[in-house]
Amino acid sequence: MSVHGCAHLASFKSAKGTQSYRVLHAYFIAGITEEARKKKAQTCFCHTCCRHTSRLHACLYCVYFGCYDGKHIREHALSKKHNLAVDISYGTVFCFSCGDYVYDKELEAIAKRHRRKAAKLNGIKEQYYEWEPTNFELDLLRRNPRRKRISDNSYIGLRGLINLGNTCFMNCIVQALMHTPLLRDYFLADRNVCHFQDDPSMCLVCEMSQLFQEFYSGKSTPHIPFRLLHLVWTHARHLAGYEQQDAHEFFIATLDVLHRHCKGTNGLSSSNPHHCNCIVDQIFTGGLQSDVVCQACRGVSTTIDPFWDISLDLGPSLHLQSSTSGPNSTESMGNDIGLNEDMEPTSLLDCLERFTRPEHLGSSAKIKCNGCQSYQESTKQLTMKKLPVVASFHLKRFEHSTRFHKKISTFISFPQYLDMTPFMSSRRGKSSNSSRASDNGYTNSVSIADNKYCLFAVVNHIGTIETGHYTAYIRQHRDQWFKCDDHLITRATVQDVLDSEGYLLFYHKQILEYE
Repeated sequence: MSVHGCAHLASFKSAKGTQSYRVLHAYFIAGITEEARKKKAQTCFCHTCCRHTSRLHACLYCVYFGCYDGKHIREHALSKKHNLAVDISYGTVFCFSCGDYVYDKELEAIAKRHRRKAAKLNGIKEQYYEWEPTNFELDLLRRNPRRKRISDNSYIGLRGLINLGNTCFMNCIVQALMHTPLLRDYFLADRNVCHFQDDPSMCLVCEMSQLFQEFYSGKSTPHIPFRLLHLVWTHARHLAGYEQQDAHEFFIATLDVLHRHCKGTNGLSSSNPHHCNCIVDQIFTGGLQSDVVCQACRGVSTTIDPFWDISLDLGPSLHLQSSTSGPNSTESMGNDIGLNEDMEPTSLLDCLERFTRPEHLGSSAKIKCNGCQSYQESTKQLTMKKLPVVASFHLKRFEHSTRFHKKISTFISFPQYLDMTPFMSSRRGKSSNSSRASDNGYTNSVSIADNKYCLFAVVNHIGTIETGHYTAYIRQHRDQWFKCDDHLITRATVQDVLDSEGYLLFYHKQILEYE
């Protein structure tokens, strides 16, 4: 195919315009309406031999369809001197004078618009197109001619964020998202689709795409995220204003808005608990299984709910273990675990063990059992049915009650590498006698590679519940860690990260580890 255009096509366009191509492509190639699809089915055959052929061409000058293999379209071109025809299968223009298919940018733009309309009509997602830089991206490339590769001494992807007035909570979450590997790869590959065609400035997905471009452009000057702040205020009004906000609340609100702006064209996934395969759900959504066991008939009622993060209590546990005996009783499981119910957790593993421990609901919270057909006491246990690519843990350091508000500053240790196998639904009730000597009854579990995680970001809160400041540690490359304090970026060690207080912890699956 000639990519340099054709004098014959240019002459045709100057005399007759693009209307004939537009009509042919809309009705007989793309089929952008129900009427067009019916007309295409009825009339797409060779007008000479009446055969439905795979290489049918339509004359651009008149209403004639001819087969290419049978040379009827060529005979028509020679007899009528109509030297331009459109391939019905692909929409490309063939010039018989040049003896070749011809590329035309204007006609390609028409074809692209028609294909998008046809895709929507057929209920399929956006078709793949080769990336073409926008004017903004071309300007970005011109201003940054040097290409940088990530190495041990590279600072690419590291950029401070200006505090716009108590917006440190936003800055630290942005830093964590900017260094989420799959999210970074998605946006830098230009995979996102804008659903705000009338006003793209209102699209948080587009703003995130621009943020990734800014972060990985090689610039080192601090970025001013005023557009992001405006969009968050617009789409999550409970976060509007210059008061200090909670970083965890901002994280969930950002995922929610991104999910809503992505939803609609990414198709449905039955394997995903959220029934959506947008990029947010592909990365952050997991499945939490809840098993309610009737204490009378031992019947189990199971539900699975989606989650974006796990919030873990740090204070003393309020619920009591069941005293029911038997081989599968919660008393037996409690003894296996070997933790005092009133002990406060000192590590992330303690928090996860307590989160997945069976809880006796008590006589005041009886649930109707489908087996007994009556209200019975029961126990409830939460476990992980499906793990997300990125596991996000929220340590509940801010305690609010009717009597007081306080911050829990207890040091909670967390590992650089985390194995979630002991907390999976498949492990429910499988504690064995051999595990009783272990610290938490889980350490002898057989680990599965798909359940192993590596820490890549930590958000910390410094100060009290009334006043404080958020900072973040992010992993840029392998074991290269940096502390992000608004506009200041400083190098840190793994030990600095592990010694920090920890408020939000972000882990990435090791099986998808990145270089």
